[in-house]
Amino acid sequence: MRAHLRYLWYVLRHKWYVFWECYKVGILWRGLVHDLSKFSPSEWGPYVNHFYGPNARQWRDKTGYYKPTNTGDPSFELAWLHHANSNDHHWQWWTQVEDDQKSTKVYPMSDAAQKEMLADWRGAGRAQGKPDTIAWYRANRDKMLLHPATREWIEKQLFGEGIRNNG
Repeated sequence: MRAHLRYLWYVLRHKWYVFWECYKVGILWRGLVHDLSKFSPSEWGPYVNHFYGPNARQWRDKTGYYKPTNTGDPSFELAWLHHANSNDHHWQWWTQVEDDQKSTKVYPMSDAAQKEMLADWRGAGRAQGKPDTIAWYRANRDKMLLHPATREWIEKQLFGEGIRNNG
């Protein structure tokens, strides 16, 4: 039960921070419904066990990043797949492995999805006590397959004349 409460506290804190970041960029509804799939049975239990269960270990690196695949925890990996495929604010939602499995097609994210993705990064950083989104992005930039237009938009928001230039 304690693991469930700890995870609930984290998810609610995360949702609160993301909600405020979404509010700042004019996507209030997306802030309200952000990550609701985490409360589904397909995600809740595996996430609780992965991050707070008896065999949990430190999954995040010093930037707050965690690799959701090849974790050795198949139930968590399926939960993550469900989450990424249910929430278009994750860049993975916008990728498609080609049938030959030798390449991946990357699509540009919608305006609302990319705003929510940035709000998610900012909110997650604040929830984890690591609010420097720019440093997080620099450390993790090469781990993400983003369409050039999406990457340009993200980097303009983080480094240029964007909706907010600080982390």
